[in-house]
Amino acid sequence: MQGDTEAERQLGRPRDARADRAILEATLELIAERGVYEFRTEDVAARAGVGKGAIYRRYGSKDELVTAAIAGLVNEEIVVPDSGSTGEDLLLLMREAVALYRGSLAGRLMPNLIGAMAQKPELARAVRDGFLAGRRAALSEVLRRGVERGDLRPDLDVELALDVLGGPLFYRLLVTGGPIDEQLAEGVADLILRGFSPDESRSRKSSKSRKEQRA
Repeated sequence: MQGDTEAERQLGRPRDARADRAILEATLELIAERGVYEFRTEDVAARAGVGKGAIYRRYGSKDELVTAAIAGLVNEEIVVPDSGSTGEDLLLLMREAVALYRGSLAGRLMPNLIGAMAQKPELARAVRDGFLAGRRAALSEVLRRGVERGDLRPDLDVELALDVLGGPLFYRLLVTGGPIDEQLAEGVADLILRGFSPDESRSRKSSKSRKEQRA
């Protein structure tokens, strides 16, 4: 019995889930305000209302803490719409993306994350896998369904279409500062339907054939 008590003491107390959340939320807020490099672990502890030891017990380094915070940022499953219309499904997902980046923590985080991703491969992986992958997967399903319905060309380059969907939003967010709004969501969804419609398939194949002949 005494041995069991000693073993429990060595294992320590269970981690406090509230402290877990507070630490990660404080880290995200500080990244949004100051950037990845301009805050200290002590700043996270002060904002989260925990001791530094609580952070060190959970994360071996600041990089590990930042990566964990980003990986857990999007924890709600993205519902793939199925309205019966490819255009409407694309518009619904684009509206969600606009709402996400227009005024939320995610929109404030992204500019500071982009600059750090090139120097920190683990952070880049966390952003792509934990932050962007879910939305791209949902859009991919809608695009493939559009091909099956005949709304989009049968030889659709899904990865290119995904980049076209996200490109204008991130360009405005990171470069021009242009409006991220309903008009953007509608314009991008319409661009996909027009640019990748089955009618475009023949002309693009013909263009490709001509380029190959010139080569």
